[in-house]
Amino acid sequence: MSSTRINRCATSRISQKPPNSKQAAMTSQSQGIHQLLQAEKRAKDKLEEAKKRKEKRLKQAKEEAMAEINQYRMQRDKEFRLKQSKVMGSQSNLSEEVDERTLGKIKELNGSYNKYIEVVLKQLLNMVCDVKPGIHVNYRATH
Repeated sequence: MSSTRINRCATSRISQKPPNSKQAAMTSQSQGIHQLLQAEKRAKDKLEEAKKRKEKRLKQAKEEAMAEINQYRMQRDKEFRLKQSKVMGSQSNLSEEVDERTLGKIKELNGSYNKYIEVVLKQLLNMVCDVKPGIHVNYRATH
C-alpha cells in the first residue's frame, strides 16, 4: 500500500507543473472571453431596459392621445348638440306657427261655410226647382 501511495504522490507532483506561458495565455483568454460575455449580457440588459422604456413611453403617448381625442370629441359633440337644439328649436317654432296658421285658416273656412251655406243652398234649389222651359240656342230644327 505504501508503494501505491508513493505513486499517487508522484503522479500528483507531475500534474502540478509550474505555470508556463501557454497556460497563462489560456487563462487570460478565458478571462477575456468571460469579460466579453459579461459585457454582452450588460448590453443585452440595457437593450431590454431601453425597449421597456420605449414601450412605456409609447403606451403613455397613446393614452394621452386617446384622452385628447375624447376631449375633442366631447367638445365637438357639445357644439353639435347646441347647434342642433337651435335648429330644432327654430323648426319646432316654425311647425307650431304653421299649426296655428292652419287652425286659424280652418276656423275661418268653417265660419265662412256656416255663414254662406243657407244662401248657397237657396240659390242652388232655386236654379234646380225653377225650370223655365225653352229651346236651346244651339238647337236646329230639321224638317
